[in-house]
Amino acid sequence: MAQRADAAKQSVDSKASRLGYMALIAGWLVPGAGHLMLRRWGRGALVLASITCMFVLGMMMGARLYAPNTADLLDMLGFLGDLGSGLLYLVRPVLGFGQAPVQAVTADYGAKFVVVAGLLNLISAVDAHSIAVGRKP
Repeated sequence: MAQRADAAKQSVDSKASRLGYMALIAGWLVPGAGHLMLRRWGRGALVLASITCMFVLGMMMGARLYAPNTADLLDMLGFLGDLGSGLLYLVRPVLGFGQAPVQAVTADYGAKFVVVAGLLNLISAVDAHSIAVGRKP
């Protein structure tokens, strides 16, 4: 009897863990998708709107995005922050954003907007994972 209870608990834990990782990856790829998978509609919509707006505003300010560069530690950290935006960052070369030379004073602010959007997206993806595995209500 105890073995069945342990097997059932392991099955539930395995399912929660799988859902947690799916929410983490989906939340990273598409801002707010992890929360939307968990049926947290309000939080998911808020995360989607805020991160997308920050990324688009950064691009409109003429941000030059960081490229993978192993020569400078700050460039690597900026790249990781940019990459945190998920598909927004991965699709932008196709659209031609973030590659032009910096010509406006606001471009540096735009780059910071994009980095903060990526970091906020990573935090929200981890939050979705914590909700899915039951660490957070």
